[in-house]
Amino acid sequence: MDLETLLLEQTLIRLADGLDNAVDDKDWVLARTFLADQLNADFSSVSGQPAARIPADALIAGWRGNLAPSKTSLHLRTNHQVRVEGETAVLVSHGYAWNRLEGNGDPLWETWGTYEHGFRQIDGTWKIDAFAYRQRHERGNPWVKATPGA
Repeated sequence: MDLETLLLEQTLIRLADGLDNAVDDKDWVLARTFLADQLNADFSSVSGQPAARIPADALIAGWRGNLAPSKTSLHLRTNHQVRVEGETAVLVSHGYAWNRLEGNGDPLWETWGTYEHGFRQIDGTWKIDAFAYRQRHERGNPWVKATPGA
């Protein structure tokens, strides 16, 4: 593997990390900068909603609503595998996330699974244009997952 490929892989991993960090910090303006204007989103294994092509602003609005200030989150990914094909790329990684919300029993909900980020170059800049999470396991209070923070 050449240096240019390694640098591109690291760039894509850092973009996905930046999105995770912005979401956990509730920095919705920063989170939006990592996304293409439209993206394919698939959270069906967690939400039960079908995969869809949606505006990035709608994804951010959904996250903002569910992860309001009283609800904390932590997203971690590892075992990154990157595949680049011209001006598109895919990053697959193992993921773990938890949400914490006081108010109805156990305040924690956790999930383990696989993330898949799709990337596309737009005007010379890499953007996330697809985002999927495939849950393999969850534990904790489902009320935390389903209840927006205040």
